[in-house]
Amino acid sequence: MKRHEALAPFSREHHGALILAQVMKKGAPAYKGMPVDTEGKISYAIEFFDVHLTDHFNREEAMLEKVENVNEEIKSLSKAIFAEHDALKNDFIKLKTADDKIMALDELGKMLEAHIRKEERVLFPLIEKHCGEEILAYL
Repeated sequence: MKRHEALAPFSREHHGALILAQVMKKGAPAYKGMPVDTEGKISYAIEFFDVHLTDHFNREEAMLEKVENVNEEIKSLSKAIFAEHDALKNDFIKLKTADDKIMALDELGKMLEAHIRKEERVLFPLIEKHCGEEILAYL
C-alpha cells in the first residue's frame, strides 16, 4: 500500500519488525540469517528492540502527539498505541527473565504483529484521511 511520504518511513521500519515478530512466534519457519534457537531469538529480539524499536516508538509517539487532536477516533487510537508501546517495552525487558521463554517469545511476537497491523491497517489510513497536507507536511 502506498503511504504518504510523512508516514512511509514508519511503514518501512514496520517491515523489519514484522520479520522479528514472525521469528519470535512458536513454530515459525526458519528465516535465512535469523536465529533459530530460543536464546538466539531472545538476544536478537532484545538487540532489535534496543537498536530499532525504542527510537521508532519515540518518533512514532512524537508524530501521534501532532495529530491526535484532529478527531476523536485518532485520539482514541493514539492512546491505545501509547499503551501498546508501554506493554511491548515491558515485555521486551521481561524477556530475559521469563520462566517460559518460548511462550514469552510467542506471545510477544503475536502482540508486536497485531500492534503493527493496527497501525498499518487502521491508524495510518485514518491519519491520511483526516489530516490535511499541511498537517502531514509538518510530521
